[in-house]
Amino acid sequence: MTLGFSVNELLPKARGGGQLRMGLGKLTEEAWLQPDPDLAARARGFAEHPEGVQLSPRAEAPGRELAARLGVEGALPEAAASVHEDMCLLTQSSPGEPYRLIGAAVAWPTDWHPKDKIGLPLRALHAPIAGYAEQLATGVDRFMATLTPGAIFGRCNWFIAPTGDMRWIAEGEPQAQFAHVTAQNAGKTLFVRSERQTLRRLPETGAILFTIGVYVAPLASLDDANIATLAQSVRSLLAGEGDRRGAPAYAEALVQFAKETASPC
Repeated sequence: MTLGFSVNELLPKARGGGQLRMGLGKLTEEAWLQPDPDLAARARGFAEHPEGVQLSPRAEAPGRELAARLGVEGALPEAAASVHEDMCLLTQSSPGEPYRLIGAAVAWPTDWHPKDKIGLPLRALHAPIAGYAEQLATGVDRFMATLTPGAIFGRCNWFIAPTGDMRWIAEGEPQAQFAHVTAQNAGKTLFVRSERQTLRRLPETGAILFTIGVYVAPLASLDDANIATLAQSVRSLLAGEGDRRGAPAYAEALVQFAKETASPC
């Protein structure tokens, strides 16, 4: 499976609405990470928000294993600064125990703070996602337990943001965040944010590496088919999930923009 490295390429492979699913596909080593990262932008992101790096003592060994695999000196922070992707490490304290976040190097978060998540098990990490515990947690736990070294799996998602910044932390109520958005300006004021996520197990330490490659594009820059899909998907998000994403604040403007975009001249 290929995922691509842009919002236009990722959106057709992402879940729309409806029941949660992992939606994983196997990737080759060559398709694992973006081949042309903007390392200056990565450096700025970490320098401006050093709190994006959160490490427990258990992250040291797998961090160094990862850095060596990427050909850089250091551990998890240096590894994440050398690529486009943010990086998180998860391990078990003992067999049968839940996987916990032991290290995170995140320059471009999508509305989360690593300091609030470090040390948490998977189910607590995903607690804000409506339906996760009921629909997805058991499958995720099984996947993590059976993931073997050498295999790489990928998936992607999407969010609607009121900013094109690579770093997005929602501030205030959605109605205020999206107050400037109308059907007439939605193409320029709504930004589609997609995370290209991958999972693999490091062979020496056994830690699981979770990478997050962020891509952002204004709504109007997307293919007509992707705009139409978003308009349909935003109405079919699970109850509660749409609220978490702020959908009620921008849905009507997005849907109307999609209708006008699709209308013949």
